[in-house]
Amino acid sequence: MFDSNGNYRRPVLQPSAARIRAAFVEMLADLHEQRERHIEQHAEFLREAAAIKAEVAELRDVLLLVTSITRERAEKDVTELYRILELAIARLERKPDQVLH
Repeated sequence: MFDSNGNYRRPVLQPSAARIRAAFVEMLADLHEQRERHIEQHAEFLREAAAIKAEVAELRDVLLLVTSITRERAEKDVTELYRILELAIARLERKPDQVLH
C-alpha cells in the first residue's frame, strides 16, 4: 500500500473482536493447564519432602540407637579394663620381692 507521496506503508491490520477473544480464550486455557501442572508438581514435591523427612527421622533413630549401644559397650570395656588392672595390681602386690621387667 502506498501513500500519497508514493512511499510504501504497511497496512494497519484491524483484528476482529472474535480473533482477539479466541486469542484470550487460548491464553486462558494455557494458564489453566500450567496451573494444573504446577499444582501436580507441587503435590509431588510435598510427597518427596515427606518421604525425605521420614528417612531423616529413621536415620536419626538409628544413629541414636548406635550411639547408645556404643556408649554401653564402651562403659563395659572400661569396667573390664579396670577389673583387669585391679587383678594385675593385686598380683603385683602379692609378690613384692619379684623384680618388675
